[in-house]
Amino acid sequence: MDIEQKQAELIDHFVKQASSLKGSALGSVIVEATSHPSLFAFFEILAVPSVAELEGSENSVYLEMLRLFAHGTWSDYKGNTGSLPLLVPDQVLKLKQLTVLTLAETNKVLPYDQLMLELDVTNVRELEDFLINECMYAGIVRGKLDQLRRCFEVQFAAGRDLRPGELGSMIQTLSNWLGTSDNLLISIQEKIKWADTMSELDNKHRKEVEDGVEEVRKSLSLKRKL
Repeated sequence: MDIEQKQAELIDHFVKQASSLKGSALGSVIVEATSHPSLFAFFEILAVPSVAELEGSENSVYLEMLRLFAHGTWSDYKGNTGSLPLLVPDQVLKLKQLTVLTLAETNKVLPYDQLMLELDVTNVRELEDFLINECMYAGIVRGKLDQLRRCFEVQFAAGRDLRPGELGSMIQTLSNWLGTSDNLLISIQEKIKWADTMSELDNKHRKEVEDGVEEVRKSLSLKRKL
């Protein structure tokens, strides 16, 4: 089973669970979802009405926890430990994996020093083990560890949930890309038309040259006979 299909099945499972519960009962579902080793997307769970209703309630910390895993990083958690529940080890691991995905969104070459700082890792061996065993083997990133340059070269990274306000920006980016693609297509079509025209002129010129050569041959042949 590929990662996308597994994600879809897990999302459906947790959405159904969350939809049948309210209030404090949602806490265990949110902890389970954010601890699951194969789940890295949480937007659909956030959109469940009963989950959204946690806003402003005595159980709102679970909503904030879910938002953290949807959009935040390990550094975000460390800066808000006073207002968030204590994370279990599986959640800590998950949030650090998600932190790598966030860093890979804006930079395809991640320096070891930056990664060690963001992930609270103390040495290169521990960092490389984490990237290999917890990120690349999990299928969420692909890349190359460059020990000489002390960096991780990202070749692929799974996308995270869109942050509030990002959808409009993404739509505009796609619209710009489509506009550029249309202009490029027109340019290619014009070049193909130009190439066809030049080919036609070249063939016409070649035919004229061949006809001229043939006329010369005929003229020389007549002169020899005379």
